[in-house]
Amino acid sequence: MLPNPDKPNPGTNATSWLNRTVLGAGLTSGLGDFCYEITTVILPGFLEVLGLSADILGLIEGIADAVASFSKMLSGYIADRIGHRKQLVVLGYALTPVGQVLIALAGGWLLILLGRTVSWFGKGLRGPLRDAIVIQAVSPATKGRAFGFHRAADSIGSVLGPLLGVALLQWIPAMHPTSRADVFRLVLWFSVIPGLCAALAFATLVHDPEDSSNPALLVARSLRSMPERFKHYLGAVGLFELGNASHSLLILAATSLLIPSYGMVKAAQLAGLLYVWRNLMQVLLSYPAGFLADRLGHQRMLVLGYSLGALTALVTAVAFWLDSASLLLVIFTLAGTYTSIDEALAATVPAEMVSKDQLVFSYGALGLTRGVAKFVSSASAGLIWTKLSPILAFGLMTLFMGIGTVAMQRLKSAQASAIRL
Repeated sequence: MLPNPDKPNPGTNATSWLNRTVLGAGLTSGLGDFCYEITTVILPGFLEVLGLSADILGLIEGIADAVASFSKMLSGYIADRIGHRKQLVVLGYALTPVGQVLIALAGGWLLILLGRTVSWFGKGLRGPLRDAIVIQAVSPATKGRAFGFHRAADSIGSVLGPLLGVALLQWIPAMHPTSRADVFRLVLWFSVIPGLCAALAFATLVHDPEDSSNPALLVARSLRSMPERFKHYLGAVGLFELGNASHSLLILAATSLLIPSYGMVKAAQLAGLLYVWRNLMQVLLSYPAGFLADRLGHQRMLVLGYSLGALTALVTAVAFWLDSASLLLVIFTLAGTYTSIDEALAATVPAEMVSKDQLVFSYGALGLTRGVAKFVSSASAGLIWTKLSPILAFGLMTLFMGIGTVAMQRLKSAQASAIRL
């Protein structure tokens, strides 16, 4: 059984949140992000070199997100039935470098899709269980700070990984002249090392406070028993995620806008550096977002993050309308800001809504909702971009993210009214 999220865990208090488990999970996530974010930053350029278009990128990222969402639900279900959460998390981290190897070997989009899917299956498998382990290692009063720190550590890897990827795109041709495709492949091979280190770090550093099983768990019964406010929360999240397409499309947008001035390779490098800047914003803002959420309210901060997400898509549409790269720094700054809030707080809000027996399962349901919606968003945005217009694609993203923001605000207002009554 999971401990009650409304009561402090034994041995935790307001000053003990930065413990070995939180530190170990942060280090692991940083190494994991170092591994797969190298792929994120160079994948659009790799696809361009292979002659593949925006709709293929959107399809790959959308399918990968969908697989991750189903594996999030599966991980929570399996862990609740048989236990062994820590071992499942280690397996999830180990699958990421396997996916990197498959992408490095790819000569077309099918093997890239398989590699990305394997990596994202591992990402989905580990996410809800890791988050449950972290939230059980701290008190309810400090969960925002703990998750803010965790996301900041996670984002350090997502800064260093793309930086290395961009640097290697420059260094490899200078040291060893080769084809453009092989340059990207060598960068992918380098990414395998931190991925393996991530699995080792979690296995050796993190302590799982609860590892009991619940063989009687039934998915349908668990879904029906979820509180109504949590179901409404999932609805608001799903609406927002219908517009929150993969940020690989932002990298592709930057690459497309920069190519006329800088050429393919240089544009890919500059787009990669903009993505590094986006991730650096996450490093700087994730802990402050969690800290403020502990004081001002987690849903209030999440509404702010959602509003900035809609603004990001709107400014991107304007950049394509003006056919200008001058807004790219603003776009990636906004993207890093809203993502820091969203990723730091998305897992803390359910802890305020569900019972102790539903915590891990609620994370799986949240991951499923986000992943399915993001699949629809990424795949449709890439298709609309290719067949119609990138302006229309990002315009529709703005619309859905705006609707999700309004829905989250209404949920927050309704809960505040219920408390006053």
